[in-house]
Amino acid sequence: MSTDTTLQSFQADVIDASMQVPVLVDFWAPWCGPCKSLGPMLEKLEQAYGGRFKLVKIDTDAEQQLAQHFRIKSIPTVYAFVGGQPVDQFQGALPEGKLREFIDRLMPNPSDVELEQAGAALDRGDEAAATEHAKKAIALDPSNDSARLLYAQLLLGTGEPAAAQGQLDALSAAAKADPQVAALMQQVAEAAEASRPPVPHELLDRVAAHPTDLQARLDLAEYWIEYKEWESALEQLLEIVLRDRAFQEDIGRRRMVQVFELAAAQPPLVSEWRRRLGGALNVR
Repeated sequence: MSTDTTLQSFQADVIDASMQVPVLVDFWAPWCGPCKSLGPMLEKLEQAYGGRFKLVKIDTDAEQQLAQHFRIKSIPTVYAFVGGQPVDQFQGALPEGKLREFIDRLMPNPSDVELEQAGAALDRGDEAAATEHAKKAIALDPSNDSARLLYAQLLLGTGEPAAAQGQLDALSAAAKADPQVAALMQQVAEAAEASRPPVPHELLDRVAAHPTDLQARLDLAEYWIEYKEWESALEQLLEIVLRDRAFQEDIGRRRMVQVFELAAAQPPLVSEWRRRLGGALNVR
């Protein structure tokens, strides 16, 4: 429901409100023809967006001080406020599609919202909640470097340097160029190397001597899964799929799908191995 504001209520209606959601301020006048089409369209979209933005209307005839303050020279003029500041504007009546594009640019990135919630959880000492929010942020936007950095730090703090290294490896080149990030990557790499599990030589020897020993491959895959060495595990499981889909009721494929879920925080890795699995299944 749009709000008609005045000079006295502008602070509460616009500045304060924009700390919570974007606020569109529609400068209009009763005699303005284009205003009669734009105003109802904005009201319709305010309802359609379900509270994700607020519409405030200013009658420039009645509120000349506000119109002068914002140097309104033609109407309709619409200002967008976010975080207490005007961030964008347009003049004239726009079609609905263009209005939606304008509004959508103001909407917060869902991934960034999850990242903010992760930070808030950390501030109150809830690392479990912070971890879940960071994972959701990455799932919503795999290119969110800040979320990956936070998640990597959380993983390192819980003694999972290998998983942390996977997150850092997926950072953009620009992020990796940051000296602080480079230092963290070195720290994580050293911790991952120190915590690397002993190589199961017996299983490796069995697979090397008898490539068709699918039980040995499965045991080796389970070993790597236990230590979250996803790629090593997937390599063995895919070999099982390629050699015998009937082995233990298609255990190779079924276990790969489970690993995809376990490794969901590493989208590039999961995507690559889903592609490989798809290729193997199409061969059959």
